[in-house]
Amino acid sequence: MPKTPAIARHEWFAVVVAFVYFFCVLAAYYVLRPVRDQLSAAVGSTALPIFYLATFVATLLLAPPFGALVARFPRRVFVPLVYLFFILGTIAFIPLFQMQDAIGARLLGSAFFVWISVFNLFVVAVFWSFMADLFDAEQAHRLFPVIALGGAIGAIVGPLLTKLLNQQLGVSGLLVVSALLLGAAILAMMALADWGRRHPVAGDERRDERIIGGGFLAGAVETFKSPLMRRMALLMLLGDAVGTVIYALLADYNGAVNLTREARINFQANIDLSTNVLQMLLQIGVTRALMVRFGPGAPLVLDGLVKAVMLGLFAVFGGAWIAAVAVLTRASAYGIFKPASDSLYTRVDAETRYKTKNFIDTSVWRFGDVVVTSGLNGVRALGASLPLVAALTVIAAACSARIGWTAARLAERNPTQTRE
Repeated sequence: MPKTPAIARHEWFAVVVAFVYFFCVLAAYYVLRPVRDQLSAAVGSTALPIFYLATFVATLLLAPPFGALVARFPRRVFVPLVYLFFILGTIAFIPLFQMQDAIGARLLGSAFFVWISVFNLFVVAVFWSFMADLFDAEQAHRLFPVIALGGAIGAIVGPLLTKLLNQQLGVSGLLVVSALLLGAAILAMMALADWGRRHPVAGDERRDERIIGGGFLAGAVETFKSPLMRRMALLMLLGDAVGTVIYALLADYNGAVNLTREARINFQANIDLSTNVLQMLLQIGVTRALMVRFGPGAPLVLDGLVKAVMLGLFAVFGGAWIAAVAVLTRASAYGIFKPASDSLYTRVDAETRYKTKNFIDTSVWRFGDVVVTSGLNGVRALGASLPLVAALTVIAAACSARIGWTAARLAERNPTQTRE
């Protein structure tokens, strides 16, 4: 039996364009992320439940129009419309930042935190839903880690641009750069849609023409109906518990050691840069090999173990160790966990894929943020020490490894049995 090539001849165009597409998406986000995160450091992690509650509400408000697009238009129409919405919204912040003195830095900063958080959710979720619709499961195992490298490089270039342009252009200039990158992502998506029509998934030749019906609650209904999707939602919540606790602790550390906005932005940009370099190395050296040889279960388990070990070390060393914890666990989350978990969506039908994935990656994620940050404030109010908080989060990381393994096994055993 001939060996399947790493990238087949007819796949090269799609892989290169998807690589560029994801580069633009994550570079657009990471140009602005340090600006958002310095606000968390300035106000302290105790304010995060309010920020995340506002983000969750904004996500719920955007879900109905997003669901209407999915219900009425094929992917080649609604994906560019989603990106165009975020381009226009990002540009709209330019005059607001120019009126910062009149609006107030705290109010404007809070609105910007919510916008960038929602921006990240929808823009990245739409990308991976589109990828899962473009390729089959076998292609996903081979190609997703390579495509994800484009995002990793974009996530490196983004904070580098922030560090280089922050002093010269200010926040308004960074907003323009982000909007231009999203515009390039639309062009790449359109090229991929054309490729998909010429090279459809075997047995599903009219994927690109399919219109997926359903309303606002369709994603929640489909998630609860599917044993696999329920596990995916739980996997998201467990991963979010780990990531959000680490984010909160890092924000407190940044605010304590960096006293100016510029210093806090540079600190966050350095964290993002280190994280994304390591993420790329993990994707090159670990993730693709594990997925091709063992399937998605092995990398999902590895991600949970990495997080558990790093948090255990933080419980012992504390202090500045949180920077190392943040870098390694985020690199694992996006370099190992994300390509593996997203590949599972290629095993479900298109209706389940679009409705549940976007529901899980937006509403479930931001609901988890509110619950986790509120719970963190609660246990700290009861006197929990940082080592105890870290130890509790280790349990979530270990559970994530277990749920990831069972979700992968379920997807492989019953690829067509997605609903009860």
